[in-house]
Amino acid sequence: MKREAVEEFVSSVVEKVIAGTELELVDVDYVRERDWYLRVYLDKPGGVDLDDCQMVSEKLSAALDEKDPITENYLLEVSSPGLDRVLKKDKDFIRYNGRDVDIQLFKPIGGLKQYTGTLQGFNDDTIEFLINGESMTFERSSIAQIRLHLDF
Repeated sequence: MKREAVEEFVSSVVEKVIAGTELELVDVDYVRERDWYLRVYLDKPGGVDLDDCQMVSEKLSAALDEKDPITENYLLEVSSPGLDRVLKKDKDFIRYNGRDVDIQLFKPIGGLKQYTGTLQGFNDDTIEFLINGESMTFERSSIAQIRLHLDF
């Protein structure tokens, strides 16, 4: 199975596992680092805890063992996306509109590859930010990553 197909399949299984709970599937990543990792990110009002992650991990692992859709050996990780979560999907941009974010670009624009600004809006092709009091719009294809900004 290709990476995208694995992520889509696992997402559908996770949705069944968490049905009827407060848990929300944030994302699924199937990536090869040194080994293959299947990472499932969950959230819920008030945040996920260890019991939530363990329950989903056990049920998901049993379902995947039964269906055996992934041919490679992999490590399963179930966790919260964290306070500095990556924003990828339209639902993320809706939920966190008006929040400060860190933007990483593939190539420099205006001499910089990294910006911090406020998420202002989006459409299918672009995402708009307020950066240093100025509205800036970037093509989605030029953005490597957007994360919630943390002030320490």
